[in-house]
Amino acid sequence: MSRLVTLFTGQWADLPIEEMCRKTRDFGYDGIELACWGDHFEVDKALADDSYCAQKREQLERHGLRCEAISAHLVGQAICDPIDQRHKSIVPPYVWGDGDPAGVNQRAIEELKNTARAAQRFGVSVVNGFTGSSIWHLLYSFPPVPESMIEDGFKLFADRFNPILDVFAECGVRFALEVHPTEIAFDIYTAQRALEALDNREEFGFNFDPSHLHWQGVDPVEFIRAFPDRIYHMHVKDAITTLNGRSGILASHINFGDSRRGWDFRSPGRGGVNFEEIARALNEIGYAGPLSVEWEDCGMDREFGAKEASEFVRRTMCFTPSNVQFDAAFGD
Repeated sequence: MSRLVTLFTGQWADLPIEEMCRKTRDFGYDGIELACWGDHFEVDKALADDSYCAQKREQLERHGLRCEAISAHLVGQAICDPIDQRHKSIVPPYVWGDGDPAGVNQRAIEELKNTARAAQRFGVSVVNGFTGSSIWHLLYSFPPVPESMIEDGFKLFADRFNPILDVFAECGVRFALEVHPTEIAFDIYTAQRALEALDNREEFGFNFDPSHLHWQGVDPVEFIRAFPDRIYHMHVKDAITTLNGRSGILASHINFGDSRRGWDFRSPGRGGVNFEEIARALNEIGYAGPLSVEWEDCGMDREFGAKEASEFVRRTMCFTPSNVQFDAAFGD
């Protein structure tokens, strides 16, 4: 099946967008998924300057790049999270403000609403992102966690996201949560619970990233089969588990890129994710959106990896399903 092969700029926001566009095309991609940080896509400018979105489109077109999604992961993290000093480094100064936690949460909510409005102006129908979670720290149930605390976490998520999704609905834009540890949904069961908390409203679906499922022991193909109508976007990213009798799956408070970790991200095709089976499952559900490489591998030069990833995705995932049974010629 012919799909756009795109590159997510989230890990490249240290580069000006003009340079990033040139590199993306040189690496062999059809398009680009713009992060809403750095100068890649600036929500405040998109709303304040009537020419901003047209100029951004013209810039992409000069480089022969298409864009079908923008991503607001960082500000989304500040919506349901208990706010602390970590969030200051990931949200815009005007969202951080004086750092008062309740104020940061509220300003992040307004920023994500504005992101939907900016996406509409820019002409994309999907905003990828995070939600944060007020209950992630309760993952290990000791001291014993009453079910009411988990219910309260999903209720808070719904209370904060339903008004956001009302704006998404007005704008004709969908929000795609990247199912991910530290978010309200991080596996199949929590993804289902998140949908139920929102009464299954259509504005909310998923940015499918198999890497976050793989290291947890969740089969990414089963996620696709569980939510065939909610896969609104895809990130192509790989991961590997490296449990050797000393390392643990919780990674021991050791940062990415350290060989002592029990798992880490890898460039597509160099980890344990079975991307061919994922491509077959995406074909089965009729997914026609981009295959967007989110390149993360601390052990590899990113320019080498990004170019190789483009070639890998085309070779491994861009095939059309058969429209006949292979032995149909032998039938009556």
